Amino acid sequence: MMILSIGFRSLCLVGYLFLLSSPSSRAFAPLSTQPLPRAHFSTRATPNKLFWASSMVGHTSSKSRVISYMSESTSTTAEGGENVPSTSKSSKGFLTRVTSAIPPAEERQKLVPLALMFFCILFNYTILRDTKDVLMVTAPKSGAEVIPFIKTYVNLPVAIGFTGLYAKMTDNMELKNVFYACVVPFLIFFAAFAGVIYPNRGVLHPHALIDVLAARLPTNFAAPLAIIRNWSFALFYVMAEMWGSVVASLLFWGLANEVTTVEEAKKYYPLFGLGANVALIFSGQYVKFVSGLRANLAPGADAWAMSLNWLMGAVVGSGGVLLMTYKYIQDKIVSKKQPSENKGLNIKKKAKMTLGESAKFLTSSPYIRDLAILVISYGMCINIVEVSWKAKLKQAFPDPNSYSAFMGNFSSATGAVTLVMMLLGRSIFQKFGWRVAALVTPAMIGVTGLGFFASNIFAPALAPVAALAGTTPLMLAVLLGAAQNIMSKSSKYSLFDPCKEMAYIPLDKESKTKGKAAIDVIGNPLGKSGGALIQQVLIFGVGSLAAATPYLAVILSGLVFMWFKAANSLAGQFNKAMGNVNGAGSE
Repeated sequence: MMILSIGFRSLCLVGYLFLLSSPSSRAFAPLSTQPLPRAHFSTRATPNKLFWASSMVGHTSSKSRVISYMSESTSTTAEGGENVPSTSKSSKGFLTRVTSAIPPAEERQKLVPLALMFFCILFNYTILRDTKDVLMVTAPKSGAEVIPFIKTYVNLPVAIGFTGLYAKMTDNMELKNVFYACVVPFLIFFAAFAGVIYPNRGVLHPHALIDVLAARLPTNFAAPLAIIRNWSFALFYVMAEMWGSVVASLLFWGLANEVTTVEEAKKYYPLFGLGANVALIFSGQYVKFVSGLRANLAPGADAWAMSLNWLMGAVVGSGGVLLMTYKYIQDKIVSKKQPSENKGLNIKKKAKMTLGESAKFLTSSPYIRDLAILVISYGMCINIVEVSWKAKLKQAFPDPNSYSAFMGNFSSATGAVTLVMMLLGRSIFQKFGWRVAALVTPAMIGVTGLGFFASNIFAPALAPVAALAGTTPLMLAVLLGAAQNIMSKSSKYSLFDPCKEMAYIPLDKESKTKGKAAIDVIGNPLGKSGGALIQQVLIFGVGSLAAATPYLAVILSGLVFMWFKAANSLAGQFNKAMGNVNGAGSE
């Protein structure tokens, strides 16, 4: 009952946050200061005029739509050639911008519920992402060292299993029921975790058995044993990761592509990208707010259990809004569409390739190979730095509530910086082109990542600097790591993802479909698990992440160098291919 009560209160808060952040409250204002009529969007792409249609916090980059933006001048004279007074011109121009930005009623009927769904999904994902790290990193006899093992030996098998299960569901169930069948179990689990599993963790977790095994095994096995010791926390970690992959990437964008036309997607998908980062800001502050409630608890009360009830209550409440909104879309939009009107985005199903076929295709195409290196390098680099940073976070914030409050502020900062970077990103593309835009992310990760590792390796030497800043070497490393993650992820969402999608534009149909399939089968998983495997080898070899820091810095430098080389090579091929495409189009 407590979860349901908190869920109801959280539902009210989610509704308030949506009113603040939804496109309807901003009159669906476009990203530029001029109205964007449909004529602004062109199917003809040039390297310096490309823009991205959507960009999500992790797990949705493959759904980005690349569109072309063309500026258009407006007339400053009235009909008949007479000059319009300046006050009349300004007021008329303002009214024109406002009226042109408001979607027609038919589009609003789709856009507002889709925006609400997207907000709820990403509001939940931010809470779950922050909570899963708190649970595993601060668990008994656990730490950040367990994350690489979870990603490789728990996340990956579950993801593969779900892929097969989802294929069977789509074959045997109506599409609308597949959505409910996927989302409802998530919400049931998160409610049960806070209300039943976590309060009984002392009974459910086999601490005595693992203590016996730990005494007989080398200390290098501490991380795998910690996963078994805290198995329910590891299960929560996996479910939180799957929420982003399944609900955000798969289910939402499948629905959005089904109910929107190409013209609507061009106009409104960028607003979803902005809305995603607004959801980050508000959910991060909600996490911080909940972490601060412990000040009012009675002595001896379990502060983290109370925080978990509030957090999962918000997830369940937001999930309820998500399900109701989905039902509204099914009843009011999908069911009324005639088969002839079903003009969703013309996106072909990706060609399914085996692992061997994908590897062969990657090695045979220099263009696709370079693109795969970009994807793999990003996944490995961000994983290598992020896990080491979370190890420092545990040292600085051993209490789960303090850790959670810091992560709430971190999520809000990531959303705010990404909003700014998305606006700056368009100027970078227009002024400097694809090559510079593609090199920003590896440069950002390389400089900030090496700076973070340096703060760990040379911590004693940096003690005077930290003292001058009014902090400690440990806190200095935590702040540098936070800045590194914020800048890296914001540049990834605003520049790296659009660059990756743009790179597919000049390819022929076969290369485009097979290239995407190959990168999905090999590139993305290898990027995510490659960094984890490197850390596992080092942990077994030297005993801990702290001892492995110098080696990780060297590996990061090598990965960034490889990334730069591939990006430069791909830029030359991309510009040449775009020239051929534009030349053919002008003939």
